Amino acid sequence: MHLGCVTYNVLKDLDLEGIIKLLETTGFEAVELRTEHKHGIEPTISAEERVKVKARFAQSKVRLVSYGTTCEFQSPDPAVRRKNIDLAKKWIELAHDTGAWAVKVRPNGLPAGVPTETTLRTIGESLREIGVYGEGYGVEIWMEVHGRDTQNPPNAAAILKAANHRNVGACWNSNPTDVVNGSVKQSFELLKPYLRSAHINELANADYPWRELFTLMKQANYDRYTLCECAESKDPERFLRYYRALWLELTR
Repeated sequence: MHLGCVTYNVLKDLDLEGIIKLLETTGFEAVELRTEHKHGIEPTISAEERVKVKARFAQSKVRLVSYGTTCEFQSPDPAVRRKNIDLAKKWIELAHDTGAWAVKVRPNGLPAGVPTETTLRTIGESLREIGVYGEGYGVEIWMEVHGRDTQNPPNAAAILKAANHRNVGACWNSNPTDVVNGSVKQSFELLKPYLRSAHINELANADYPWRELFTLMKQANYDRYTLCECAESKDPERFLRYYRALWLELTR
C-alpha cells in the first residue's frame, strides 16, 4: 500500500513543478491531478505539452496516477450523458499521452422522479462505454464513491455490477456512509471486488475507523495507492509531513 495525494485541495494552488517538488520533499509517492486547479493540465493542452508532462513525471519520484475529473452520468437526459461520456474519452486520451494510470469519474446523486434502479443502471452503462474506450488506451476507469445516495456502498456496488467491465473499478472515498455500527467492514466487503484506488481524508477524525480500513486493505492484498484528499493548509509542507507520519502509524 502506498501514499499519494489528490490536488483537491491541499495542492490546488501549486503549479506542476511545485506539486512534484512538495510531494518529493514530503515522501508522497503519487498524485491525482484534479481538474480546474492551478497545474492547468486539462484535455485542451497541446501534444507538445503532453510530452513535457510525461517527461517531467518520468524524471521525478512521483507517479502521475490519475486525473480527477467531474464527469458524471446520472442525468436522465441522454444529451447530457453523451457530453460527459465524450469529455471522459478526452481525459482518457490525455491520460494515455501523459502516462497516467487512470481517469477518475463520479456519480453525483440520484435525480428526482427517476427510479433508483434506472439511474444506477444508466450510470453503469455509461461507465462500461468509457471502460471499453479506456481499455483501448491502457487507461483504467475509477468510479469515485460519491454523491448523495450514490455514495451509499450498496448503490455504488450496484453501479459497478451494472458496468460489468474489467477496466472499471471503484475509488473508495472514505465517506461517513461507509460506517455501520462503528465499522467499515460491511461496506468494504461490498466494494472490495472492485477496489482500484482510495481517497482518504482527515486521518485525525476519530469517527472514522482508519486503522480497520487499512487492515482490511492489507488483508485484501491491496497494493495500490491511498490518496490524501484534504482541505488546503497555510503550510502544506508541514501538514503533509504530519499526515504521512500519521498514515505510517495507522498502516503499520
